[in-house]
Amino acid sequence: MRGGRALDVLIVSLGSTGGLRAADEELEASLQRAGASVATARADAPRPRRTLMLTDLEWARAARAAAAAAIAPNGAGARAVIYSSTTAALLWPRAGAIRFDAPAAGNRPGRHGLWQRPLERRRLAETPLLLPWSAGGLAESAPPRAEERTLVLPVPVSPSGAPVESRDIAAITYAANPRKKGLDRVLSAWRQSRARHPREDEQLILTGVTEEELERSGFDLSRHEGIRVAGVLGAADYRALLRRARVFIAAPRREDYGIAQLEALADGCQLVTTPSPGPYAALPIARALDPRLVSEDLAGALAVALDAPLPDYASGARGALKPFSREAADSLVADRLLPRLLG
Repeated sequence: MRGGRALDVLIVSLGSTGGLRAADEELEASLQRAGASVATARADAPRPRRTLMLTDLEWARAARAAAAAAIAPNGAGARAVIYSSTTAALLWPRAGAIRFDAPAAGNRPGRHGLWQRPLERRRLAETPLLLPWSAGGLAESAPPRAEERTLVLPVPVSPSGAPVESRDIAAITYAANPRKKGLDRVLSAWRQSRARHPREDEQLILTGVTEEELERSGFDLSRHEGIRVAGVLGAADYRALLRRARVFIAAPRREDYGIAQLEALADGCQLVTTPSPGPYAALPIARALDPRLVSEDLAGALAVALDAPLPDYASGARGALKPFSREAADSLVADRLLPRLLG
């Protein structure tokens, strides 16, 4: 309550990754620019667990505790609630809108989602409003929903600064959770590309991961040349590297959205990627910009990007990303989201 008036929107933020936290911050700011009073209830990170089932349970409990503490006992603490991710909504204390990149139905196959998937289906049926990040994420949350109960709400992506005159970094990748991100395939492509065309002065920069984490995940970089581990960087430092890189290389085994790839495109990198499964928002953009760079032959695609880049790639990417701009997001929030939440 603020001055005796109910809060307009409460965001229950899981915040289990940097991308989720950034998405929630963008949504809160956009709602505020639209004139809504907004607060965010952030889940406390639980201790690490060995399985995805237990990990999701601990995060769902943390999200419930955060939501319950922020919602008044009579339910009048906020006019509307948005749960950020289906995991945040699994044990909700009150029904609300669900915003998500991908459902457990898609990213928790087999034993990894034994309890999450059936409960998720219930929550998706009960929610008054689905807010997927992409049309692909909505498609994975089947069965189809009535149009008034869904709104695709992308995470805004914008250039981080003026382009540099000369891009002095050959390639960069984001390798947090290196096995899921397919870092083994990225390293193999880099090694093959260098073997075909030796480039002694060129480097592949690994970000989002430390050398210690790589060792624990079983990655031995001693047999790879031209690689530098930049570690876990702040947003400004990371985006500054993107503005210097010619290529962003990605080979995720599944991609739930791909915010790192969209940021790379926004900052003028060519996107070299495998055609990974999942609601991969950057994939159709990459195919349209230069289909040569989307291939299971990652080494061949990398060689093309480094040796024969299209001159208008960066300008084409800026045009393709207009639906992901902050202005476009603000328009969706003001004109279509708030009326549904508060109407």
